[in-house]
Parts: sequence; structure tokens; C-alpha cells
Amino acid sequence: MALTTIISNRLRGVWVISAFLITLFVYTAVSKLLNLEEFESQLTRQTLPDWSVKWLLWLIPGIELVVSLLLVCRPTRKIGLFGAAILMLVFTGYMGLVFLNVFDRVPCSCGGVIRHMGFGAHFMLNLFFLVLSMLGVYMSNREKKGGEMAMSDF
Repeated sequence: MALTTIISNRLRGVWVISAFLITLFVYTAVSKLLNLEEFESQLTRQTLPDWSVKWLLWLIPGIELVVSLLLVCRPTRKIGLFGAAILMLVFTGYMGLVFLNVFDRVPCSCGGVIRHMGFGAHFMLNLFFLVLSMLGVYMSNREKKGGEMAMSDF
């Protein structure tokens, strides 16, 4: 297989991964913002300090939208992939702590389509997107090393 074909496939792969992550983050951010009272109620049920709820109410969907914008734009896609990986690591790590009974209860109460999933299925979905975002970071790092073509050429 020619080097340009390999690079082209990597670029396409990074684009597909970015599209999945954009869909996830835009959907979850818009869902939170459209149901702000419900999202605030969900945050108060988490094992978080009370003072953090008002900040997180706007910070979480805001970060999800910023990461989505970074993923859309070619020059910032790599930064967006890192941001997505960090977000998914934080979300999945928190759920992992819940799963390991670090907290006295399962505080997860999610919105949108995800609310119909059980905790285990939601955890697996988060793991999937964590691995996907890490794969995107790996693939975007390999692009520059693979030849003259880079993400900005896509």
C-alpha cells in the first residue's frame, strides 16, 4: 500500500472519530442546556460539593461545545482530540469510582437517550468513547510522522 494511501486512511479515520465525538458532545451539551433545571437537579445528586454545582452547570456543557468546535476546525483538531480524551477520562474515571463503590450510592442520573441505559451500559459507552478519543489522538500524532501530509491538508 502506498504511503499516501496510508496517510489518507489515517486522515479519514481521524475525521470519522472526530465526527463521532462531535455528535456525542454536541448532543450531551444541548441536552443539558435545554433541560437546565433537570441538569442542575442531577448535579445536586452527585457526590460533589454544593458550591461546585452552579459552576459545573455551565462549565460542563460549555467545555463539551468548545471541544466540539476544536474538533470541527482542521488546525485545532488535534487539540480537540486531546480535550475529548481528557473529558472522557474524567467522566469515565468518575463512573469507575462509582462502579467500585467508592461513593455510598450510585449518583448517576443521565439525560437524553442515555437515561434509558443502565449504569453498566453507560459505563461501557463511556469506555468506548474514551478508547475512540485516545485512538484519535494516536492517529493524529502518527499523521505528522507519516510524511508531508498533515491534518491541515484534509
